[in-house]
Amino acid sequence: WARRCVQETDIDDVTGASRLAPSAAVVIRQQERLNELFAPYGLLDLLVDGDSGPLTRQALCAARMGLGLPVSTAHMAEGSPEEQALFAAESLSIPDGAAVWADRWILIDKTCQVMFTGEADDQLVNVYPTSTGEPGFETHTIQALAAFRYDPALDNGGWHDSARFPVAIDNPQNGNMYKPIYFNSGQAIHGAGYVPPVPRSKGCARMFPWQMDELISWLGIGGITEATWRESDIRVTVSVQGDYRSID
Repeated sequence: WARRCVQETDIDDVTGASRLAPSAAVVIRQQERLNELFAPYGLLDLLVDGDSGPLTRQALCAARMGLGLPVSTAHMAEGSPEEQALFAAESLSIPDGAAVWADRWILIDKTCQVMFTGEADDQLVNVYPTSTGEPGFETHTIQALAAFRYDPALDNGGWHDSARFPVAIDNPQNGNMYKPIYFNSGQAIHGAGYVPPVPRSKGCARMFPWQMDELISWLGIGGITEATWRESDIRVTVSVQGDYRSID
């Protein structure tokens, strides 16, 4: 009975996936494949070190989304059906939950801590790491809300700060928000210097500043020099889904 109990605790009771990391050699092969698969989409390259740590599991989770597999941050077992799907894939698909009826859409997934961008049902554009709202300041689950405000904050090199949560407008104080795009009251997508693969934001979705610039370029709003409240200027919908659950 004791042996059976130990074996059962190795299985995630929600996802059914193994809690145990595969061998370093297996993880290295998975990391190399993940780097190949995400190369066209902007997700940062993994360090190929055989460690099935948080960044590797973030990429595995994003790959599951793009391959239509059950979504989780679990380790990927050697020889499993999902590992076979990972190695067989030639590219990623638009994940479930994307507002493909919109010309341009952003999908933030709190389970994986990633952000997908795309155009209608034709094109997956990029996949970015993100860090959503921490407990008590969660990023709200929403479906296809129009982004309604963008502030390039050129008078402070693009950096702004929110003094309290939630707020409909930010204030240039400590400079920890880079060129925010608001999509739900005081919640925004913005650049930040620190983007861990776990929820650490105050309701917003962080991304690295150079990736925020890339997002702004894709939206075609890089030429805006003052804050705009016109949805027609930004022209993108934002959806937020999922629920972060650490397997550690």
